[in-house]
Amino acid sequence: MPVAEAGDQYSVWVGLIYIFNLIVGTGALTLPAAFARAGWGLSTISLVFLAFMSFMNATYVIETMACANAVFKWKRLQFIKRNSVQDEEHSEDEQSTSNQGYGELEDPLVCGDSIPSRYYSLDTRVELGEMANLFLSKAGRTMFYCTLCVYLYGDLSIYSAAVAKSLMDVICTNIPSNMTNTTDWEDMPCFNAEGYTRMDCYRVALLTFFAAMGPFVFFNVQKTKYLQLFTSGMRWLAFVIMISLAIHLLIKHGPQGTPPAFDFTGMPTLFGACVYSFMCHHSLPGLITPIRGKKYLGLHLSLDYSLISIFYLLLAFTGAFAFANLNDLYTLNFVPTDNENIFLEIVDYFLALFPVFTLSTSFPIIAITLRNNLQSLFLDTSRLETYNFVLRKLLFPVIAVIPPLLLTYFLEDISVLIKFTGSYAGTGIQYLIPTFLVLSARRHCTNLLGLGVVNKYKSPFSHVAWAVFVLLWSFVCIILVSVNMLEKHWSR
Repeated sequence: MPVAEAGDQYSVWVGLIYIFNLIVGTGALTLPAAFARAGWGLSTISLVFLAFMSFMNATYVIETMACANAVFKWKRLQFIKRNSVQDEEHSEDEQSTSNQGYGELEDPLVCGDSIPSRYYSLDTRVELGEMANLFLSKAGRTMFYCTLCVYLYGDLSIYSAAVAKSLMDVICTNIPSNMTNTTDWEDMPCFNAEGYTRMDCYRVALLTFFAAMGPFVFFNVQKTKYLQLFTSGMRWLAFVIMISLAIHLLIKHGPQGTPPAFDFTGMPTLFGACVYSFMCHHSLPGLITPIRGKKYLGLHLSLDYSLISIFYLLLAFTGAFAFANLNDLYTLNFVPTDNENIFLEIVDYFLALFPVFTLSTSFPIIAITLRNNLQSLFLDTSRLETYNFVLRKLLFPVIAVIPPLLLTYFLEDISVLIKFTGSYAGTGIQYLIPTFLVLSARRHCTNLLGLGVVNKYKSPFSHVAWAVFVLLWSFVCIILVSVNMLEKHWSR
């Protein structure tokens, strides 16, 4: 989620750090296991390619945001022009003020092919939902909100399952490293005694988590900048420790994991994990708007994506070869053991509980975002206060938190949740929506301003062939993932 508060401004390098922190989140913890299943060769190629696809669509979001700014400025210009005509008989001072406002903008006819237009800017924050309302049809807007809500539901489910499993693994005794059967895992005793299974502990932890975090969805969370900075610091500390410990294990014991080079059966999980790991598009406007000096924003953003790809590869490679068996959530490989070194035991507890600390602070923000989008989908938000108290304050918060609770109560498999969220809803948010938005925005602005008005924030992948490629890639991936999931279901 965005770190910047309204009114904040920062340099492009600070903005890139914020975007780096936004992208590198929970999804990164799922990469090592998916990386090992698909094979180090196939995973490396796929991760780099999906990073490029994510970057391409990030440039589409930036271009669409600039188009939205242009439309708003054009409407303001028309308003000023109308006022100028209506106020012709007013005082000379009032006319001067009106003309001053007009002078801040421009007429479309004065802008040539080689002159970047002042219409196009990134000065005004325009969220993805506002872009959808501005450029998409009613059916397109409905699909946008449905896709976003499904993605946010998946987010909340992954967060809930990750927190509950982390608490369960800290509380319960360790399971054997060769235990792979989920049914056996569910029935194992939580402690060295019968009567209370690990699944029982998981569900108690899940219910406790929802009881603690769920009520926040009925309110609004504001001024979270310092809280997010704190969790960002904890996240980076945890990642550095995990990479360092994995490298230490490789040096001390040699490679324990033997992932294949290519295993295409692991592609669906890898695809979902990578899409989920590079997700930032729904929060980009909030981080880009406050940046000062956006002249080379695209170049700087490509540098950010390159660094993130290198970091992901380092995390995944070290994890895949350092551990013989990898958990779906990487932090679960660092479950505390009876360690004589008190410092290492503290580190293990910190890593094991890391998802609990960081995801608990993000859960209310995601839940409130989901609540607001559900209201936008089903209610007229311009007259929200006219609805009764149940609709305004009770119904949508409950609808936001109950489905993830029910889903994760009976399904604790994080890999399945990520595969679905990343492969379906994630594909929609990261690929389909930015592409449809930018195509519609280009057409809209061309009709409104003319061909001579140049968008200096136009994506370098502006040829329509790139957009067609993204759409075809998205549909092919969804079909392949669906076929794979159906095959696994029928083979059971």
